[in-house]
Amino acid sequence: MTATTATEARPFDWFRTLGKRGRRAFVGAFGGYGLDSFDYQTLPLGLAAITAYFGISSGEAGLLGTTTLVVSAVGGVGAGMLADRIGRVRTLQITIAMYTIFTVLCGFAPNFETLLIFRALQGLGFGGEWAAGAALVAEYSQAKYRGRTVAFVQSAWAVGWGLSVIVYTVVFSVASDAVAWRIMFWTGVIPALLVLWVRKSVKDAPRAEERLKTERPKGTLVQIFKGDLVRTTFFAALLATGVQGGYYTISTWLPSYLKKTRELTVIGTGGYLAFLITGAFVGYICGGYLTDLMGRKKTFLTFALLSAALIVAYTQIPKGANGLVLVLGFPLGFSMSAIFSGFGAFLAELYPTALRGTGQGFTYNFGRAVGAIFPTVVGFLGAGGAIVFGALGYGIAVLALLGLPETRGIELVD
Repeated sequence: MTATTATEARPFDWFRTLGKRGRRAFVGAFGGYGLDSFDYQTLPLGLAAITAYFGISSGEAGLLGTTTLVVSAVGGVGAGMLADRIGRVRTLQITIAMYTIFTVLCGFAPNFETLLIFRALQGLGFGGEWAAGAALVAEYSQAKYRGRTVAFVQSAWAVGWGLSVIVYTVVFSVASDAVAWRIMFWTGVIPALLVLWVRKSVKDAPRAEERLKTERPKGTLVQIFKGDLVRTTFFAALLATGVQGGYYTISTWLPSYLKKTRELTVIGTGGYLAFLITGAFVGYICGGYLTDLMGRKKTFLTFALLSAALIVAYTQIPKGANGLVLVLGFPLGFSMSAIFSGFGAFLAELYPTALRGTGQGFTYNFGRAVGAIFPTVVGFLGAGGAIVFGALGYGIAVLALLGLPETRGIELVD
């Protein structure tokens, strides 16, 4: 075995090959996405208490989640274009600051309407952070490691989710529901510290940095709908719609489902979610390695089918069989997250450098906006058996794969 082969066989070689600047970019993107998740999950975890506090219907509660996701699509598209014009890192700072500010303000909302507005504005930053962070890390990554590298950034979602569940369990155990949901939102101030570190320590990848210095970026949304890119944009947006429609249905309604339909306590709900989130974290990481080994499309197909089957199984377990609900939480979380692992690398590989932020921002967040309809439909139908509606999203994802190329191992296009 040669020295080169031995080096490549090391499990974390993907991290070593990023270089000093790349590793800082990875930490910044990982932290931004993890705290993005933390701030986002404050609503689903506090949704039952918010519903009772303001006396709103389940449909109105679902509207809170859908509004966040729809507006996040606008933020994601805007941040993607901004990342191509002013750089990935500057855009990352702006988006983290935005979702931090409005998450905290949600905790001060005096009524449902104000909460809806603040949550919508939080969505602008929530949608934009991923577009900037994924492009930043993808441009530092070597082609053979890009899938797993960006997947580790995606795994930050599970870390942030887990942290939010810990905070939820503590806060709702020591404070009344009427106050606890507000405290949850106030803890969203944490990401402000990350903004300061990113500003000081993180820089764009050399290729993207050089382009900003030597060119006057003119990339617009229209350009991803021209020539060969229009087909790519259509099917990539359809893929993102299906995957996120299924995912956000579960993530929005599962806490309420466990608490109301399965009749679990706060601590019980946190315990069940811990199984799901642990599966999610492992799924993000394993999915990243699989997307490099199997290819992007095969990984998407495999986990779309598994996620759809597991959602149906999870929500049809009869009452009294909560032990089975607990056990199935791990594979459900694993499959639903593993399918996301390839997104950052796949979308980056579909677009040239000048349009990478715009292409990623639009397709991923268009999918988020349309997929956001799913939680609202479930809210009006009821969060028990109707949650199976989310499985339909994964069928859409399978169809979208028919129109997209395999990109494993390709170098990023200038």
